[in-house]
Amino acid sequence: MITVCPNCGSQLHITGLKCPDCGTAITGDFPMDELFKLTPEQLDFVKLFLKKRGNLSEVQKELGLSYPTVRNRLESILKTLGYDVQEEITEWDILEQLREGSLDAETALRVLKELKGHENN
Repeated sequence: MITVCPNCGSQLHITGLKCPDCGTAITGDFPMDELFKLTPEQLDFVKLFLKKRGNLSEVQKELGLSYPTVRNRLESILKTLGYDVQEEITEWDILEQLREGSLDAETALRVLKELKGHENN
């Protein structure tokens, strides 16, 4: 379903509904659910997420992507829907930064220890 005006980029409104069986038509200005804000790719992700019962590890395996990438996609969807997303650093983030070389081993170890300390509190 097209939700954005191809001419100016504004959010489109639903102004008519029609029954395919009897032809009854209703006109008005009907609000769209926030899920219509999602791109087709985001909607496919949500469907897979639900199919996997919210298990990001299973979504990761199905898509063949890293756990941080899958989590970032979920956070992007939450932001698109207007929900607050608390940015939190996870062990996966630290390990990914270490793998990429954007974090040295000593710093990674220190941050991981700090994370473990917060989990025990």
